[in-house]
Amino acid sequence: MFRYVFASAAAALMLGGCATTATTSQQRDGDTAALLSRMLAGESEVQGAALERELAEAEKYPLGSAENPVRAEMPPGQRRYLATLRCQDLKAPQFERAGSAGISRYGNIMDVYIVTCPGSEPERSEIYLDMYHRGHVETRAVPGFGIMAGRSGN
Repeated sequence: MFRYVFASAAAALMLGGCATTATTSQQRDGDTAALLSRMLAGESEVQGAALERELAEAEKYPLGSAENPVRAEMPPGQRRYLATLRCQDLKAPQFERAGSAGISRYGNIMDVYIVTCPGSEPERSEIYLDMYHRGHVETRAVPGFGIMAGRSGN
């Protein structure tokens, strides 16, 4: 997990270097430090009323899409969520992290997972997840999948 968080922190540092030239080095460093602090704490960049507005907008899109990523708490939360999904044959899908997929509507680095159902449907899906939502456990299934009640281990 620490390797994953370190990689995310490194990505945030690189993103911090993309600020406009109008910002000073001090402002950029302060913004990057604040972003890293929130990320390491598993907190979303967008919070409060702004988060509620983004959640309402996200509902216009399928859960698990880039426009409406599944919210989870850090990498273990992502894996727990994916482990609760079920293919049409009621078996657990296979999943593998494909990498980072840019910035989510919540201002965080988003991951994409390739999810497959060998011998069943959906055969292959890309599911987008945003792991910076401390305490959030998604209970809805992404389209094409069922979901087990309760929480799975992992």
